[in-house]
Amino acid sequence: MDYAGFAQPSSALVTAAHIMNAPPSQMAAHISAALADEVPHRAVALLATQCASSPVATEGDAELTGTLTAVVLGALVAQVTPGHPWQGTADLAGATRPVLVVASDLTPRGAGLVMVLDADTPLAADVLLTVQALVDLFTTHLERLVTDAAPSTLAQSRAVAQARSHAVAELGEAHATALSGILGVLRSHRLDNATARSTAVDLAVNALIGLRNDSQRGTSPVWEEPAGQAFGHLAESLKTLLGHSAVRLELDPPANDRPLTSATAHAARVSVRAAVLAALRQGEVRRIRVGWELGLTELVATVRDDGPGVPHDDLRAGQIAQRVEAQGGSFALDAVPGWGMTTKLTFPLGLSEAAAKRIPGPMPAASPDRAPGADPLADLGTREIEVLEHLALGHRNRTIAQELHIGESTVKFHVANILAKLGVGSRGEAAALFHSAASR
Repeated sequence: MDYAGFAQPSSALVTAAHIMNAPPSQMAAHISAALADEVPHRAVALLATQCASSPVATEGDAELTGTLTAVVLGALVAQVTPGHPWQGTADLAGATRPVLVVASDLTPRGAGLVMVLDADTPLAADVLLTVQALVDLFTTHLERLVTDAAPSTLAQSRAVAQARSHAVAELGEAHATALSGILGVLRSHRLDNATARSTAVDLAVNALIGLRNDSQRGTSPVWEEPAGQAFGHLAESLKTLLGHSAVRLELDPPANDRPLTSATAHAARVSVRAAVLAALRQGEVRRIRVGWELGLTELVATVRDDGPGVPHDDLRAGQIAQRVEAQGGSFALDAVPGWGMTTKLTFPLGLSEAAAKRIPGPMPAASPDRAPGADPLADLGTREIEVLEHLALGHRNRTIAQELHIGESTVKFHVANILAKLGVGSRGEAAALFHSAASR
């Protein structure tokens, strides 16, 4: 753009020098001071999309700057053609206010400036040219800073952006859980109107308390939480989500109460909750089983359902996997059409040194999860034993359903649980283990 039209070239050059020498956090203040006389304003905000950690810088009236978020600025700047400043009005802080919006295309994702003016008096063309020049200058300067940044600076910026992304995702899932629970109450045919309203209010209050507690945990130092307590918090949130729906929730709490770090416990709860929401997106789900198992070095969380077992993009499995892997864990999804879906989330146990000393050493065992001579079927419930007996006889699901007077989908769900609890990969292996135990 041709900047030859500056009314006061020397003044513009001095302002440019100040901007070039100022740290990014002070650029808004310098631009605001430089334009105070020619563009009387109450607040100014810069949108620098190339800065992942701090894309917005503001200066001026706190009542207004608090409303000039990246979302608001992005929407305003997107409506303006780069190189052509625009004067108009915008709804900010509960009122319609005169604004000047300037956009620059000297960075791939664009950048801009929004000024909340004292009055709606049209600005002179040379003044607008000066403002456009300053916006282009700070845009080019920040783009160069980002391009030439040291590796440590780039790493920090990426880390901040990633943390923000995770926080937004977790907040979205917390809101989805709360809203799903409230909608489940309001849609329930088992509750009268008064009871439904009262229950919905209670759920909303509990959700707000939960969000406040999560916020406080995020600002507190690392602490420890017994595994049983951590699972109990998860169970309460899932009961809230499914309490008034037609989906039956089954819970397998961890067998021991070893301490978990706050980071591990929180990551497991958030990821499992996301997996449960993903299971519900399938439709045709009547039962969901959630369990935690603690080994010496990892926490394994599983979410099983009796849905159609056909994965699709709406499940958002990729997002869940990214969150788990960001914690150093692993994600696995096993979906069998007609059988259901099993999500396995594995988290490393990042215990503190004090907690690590409290972990008992490994005991000699016939398998990683079973002591010598222990009954391999001890973890199975009564109905699961009945289903396993029929598996051992070679019966198919339809026959088992007829014999036990249960649905075929229920049989599929029990079979999946049996295979998981016995640690085997097929019905034949489960049958062999049953015969081995019966012959003792």
